[in-house]
Amino acid sequence: MAKSTISTDEYAYWVRLAAISSTSIALILVVIKLYAWLVTDSSAMLASTTDSILDLFASIMSIVILRFALAPADKEHSFGHGKAESLAGLVQAAFVLGSAIILIFSGVSRLLNPQPIVQGEVAIWVTIISIALTLCLVAFQRYVIKRTGSIIISGDALHYQSDLLLNLGVLAAIILSQGIWLHADGVFTILVALYLVFGAGQIMVQSVAQLMDSELSDDELAKIRAIVLNHGQAKGIHELRTRQSGVQRFVQFHLELSDDLSLFEAHSIGDEIEAEICRLLAPCEVFIHHDPSSVVQSEQSKNATS
Repeated sequence: MAKSTISTDEYAYWVRLAAISSTSIALILVVIKLYAWLVTDSSAMLASTTDSILDLFASIMSIVILRFALAPADKEHSFGHGKAESLAGLVQAAFVLGSAIILIFSGVSRLLNPQPIVQGEVAIWVTIISIALTLCLVAFQRYVIKRTGSIIISGDALHYQSDLLLNLGVLAAIILSQGIWLHADGVFTILVALYLVFGAGQIMVQSVAQLMDSELSDDELAKIRAIVLNHGQAKGIHELRTRQSGVQRFVQFHLELSDDLSLFEAHSIGDEIEAEICRLLAPCEVFIHHDPSSVVQSEQSKNATS
């Protein structure tokens, strides 16, 4: 997943636009797929309709949760509300798993009782339209994810990527079920369900990582250390700790400086390092504890002998 280096306002603009776009497309897909299922009685079309209904519900939920996740810090939540986004990712993953279970039951049922699809041309045209709309939405969502690294949009995009595969499977199943391979309707439904399970697992891992305050990536940690150590007056860095909440990153560490620096000089050096880190990882909050180098050496000696 891409990492965000944009402002909070820009992040909010793109994720809101992506959430509204996905909800609009989901509503259109539900209407046209429901019509196609009623006309064709296709198991794969029923599975596709069910998946789109869950996508619509999840997209609406995303808009609601984003109102909390993007809210500024307040007295009760001084570190902001970004973790609401990770919670939304877990809920979305649960919806994806629910879709997968429904698809598996539907696919197995059609495998046991294969039958040709009636009025297949209706289902074919509806599926082609669904593929075109979903392709446009997924392309836009990937652009937003690349800019923001948003977990909630990543979770939403998973729905529509799976929906895209599902639509392709439905299209193939409808064509093959016209007397070529009656079991195609059920087989494609089950294959897409397995893909959904895998994707849901990925979203769960990402969401839990943020909820458990996992460190930033090794590359980002290396960049933070490089910024500190490249400063001419920095003697070292220790106890580096990081985490991320939504788009916001938090960085804290002990900065080792010469003993003879004044408090004003030490503060100025810290400000310079903080500004450089924030420039690289924006939006970001940096907390620096200034340590005289002799104190650090003394503490390290005590720890070594104890």
